[in-house]
Amino acid sequence: MKTKRSKLIYNCVTFGIIIAAFILMQLMLSAGSLSRTMKGQLIPICCWIVMAVSLNLVIGISGELSLGHAGFMSVGAFTGIVVSGWLLNAFQMENTLLRLVIAMAAGGLMAGLAGVVIGIPVLRLRGDYLAIVTLAFGEIIRNVLNCVYASVEGTSLRLGFLNPNLPGTLLLNGPNGAVKVGKIATFEAGFILILITLVVVLNLVNSRSGRAIMAIRDNRIAAESMGIPITKYKMMAFVTSAVLAGMAGALYGLNFSTLVPGKFKFDQSINVLVFVVLGGIGNILGSIISATVLTILPEVLRTFADYRMLVYAVVLIVVMITTNNPKLQSLLRTPAQRLKQLFRRKQPADGEKGGQAA
Repeated sequence: MKTKRSKLIYNCVTFGIIIAAFILMQLMLSAGSLSRTMKGQLIPICCWIVMAVSLNLVIGISGELSLGHAGFMSVGAFTGIVVSGWLLNAFQMENTLLRLVIAMAAGGLMAGLAGVVIGIPVLRLRGDYLAIVTLAFGEIIRNVLNCVYASVEGTSLRLGFLNPNLPGTLLLNGPNGAVKVGKIATFEAGFILILITLVVVLNLVNSRSGRAIMAIRDNRIAAESMGIPITKYKMMAFVTSAVLAGMAGALYGLNFSTLVPGKFKFDQSINVLVFVVLGGIGNILGSIISATVLTILPEVLRTFADYRMLVYAVVLIVVMITTNNPKLQSLLRTPAQRLKQLFRRKQPADGEKGGQAA
């Protein structure tokens, strides 16, 4: 009972923080108190939050190390751009909200398909081997996208590999990336995507399937001996993470007028991994906070000019050393325990129950 209550409190706090932050941002936008730079960071922050939470599902809940998360994001980004451009040019769909929803759904679907294709052979590996293969997958996707061309002619969508001379309106131009994207992403769509991500991930974690995934993470041999299908549940977590990353990629891609495949290099996967590790592996709320802070921090440090990334690196080191300090952890744990006691109901003793019944 205590476990269920603590999970409920954790989920309510997580959703409460997200909703409160969204209301605060809306108030600041209406008051005009946000700078132009911070306005431009709102949608990327939403995308990186979704990326961090989805990667935490693989690393923290499933216990697998994946370094190719930017690959799924790139699949979703360019799929969303192509679908949005096709709907606009072929069917004159001027409704940006509907186009954005369809593009994000298509991006998530294609990224999920890529997750299935890569997951079937790869998830039989463990540890460092899995990390290396997923890293290779991300680089393969980026190099393949450098060779892909897409155009719209009438109602037909044409795709070409190493063929820039496609007829019609060009949407993808190989290494030059996506052209004429049309910025249709909105902060409200990012907020809704975060809520969807939290609903999916938290419900999966607290479900029977989530318990099976964590059992595999804790002791693979024991879980297999109990009849838990290892590949099925690892694939479930991996593909779910890929779908969410693809939807975040579609939102991210439709926030720019142009986008090149080089934007999704290996360092983007490392950035998402930093969000997860800094926020705490398996800690969903921590991933949200770290993704937000570390996305804003480089912009705040622009006043340091050439020393900006040096200060950023020093801040990361200090935070990691501080959060792994046992004394600080005990100090932070004490207020948390007090909060739990406030929410804990006082259960009468057996003798008191008997007296009340009498």
